[in-house]
Amino acid sequence: MVSVRISTEMPVERERVWDELARIEDHAQWMLDATAIRFEGEQRRGVGTRFECDTRVGPMRVTDVMEVTEWEHGERIGVRHRGAVGGSGRFTLRDVPGAATMVEWEERLVFPWWLGATLGAQLAKPFFIRIWKGNLRRLRDRLGEATRSRES
Repeated sequence: MVSVRISTEMPVERERVWDELARIEDHAQWMLDATAIRFEGEQRRGVGTRFECDTRVGPMRVTDVMEVTEWEHGERIGVRHRGAVGGSGRFTLRDVPGAATMVEWEERLVFPWWLGATLGAQLAKPFFIRIWKGNLRRLRDRLGEATRSRES
């Protein structure tokens, strides 16, 4: 298993960050490793939402099957990974001084034997950290662009 926790401060209020995170269908627009998202059924929000996410990290391509397990408005979204790579993930939001929000992203992933199991997960960890930090940077940029366009 590999465990990763990263965080970054977003220069916008929590509700604005939540609005962006809650649109799961848009995650592939700021997540470099997510290439497509397809929902299973009509549900798009809340606990029980299920979706497939085509994921690419370098040469590795898998379809990550996820189910939302936590949905606390403005605070937290948690998922269970049920595809080739198992585990769980969570976004947590908290206020920081000023009109800003701290976004924490944590993942606990279990690789199958054909991806190297524990050794493969540990070797992939630095790549995940770099990609996910970039994802949060792109999310921050996206939020900043949306804020600037609303102010214009």
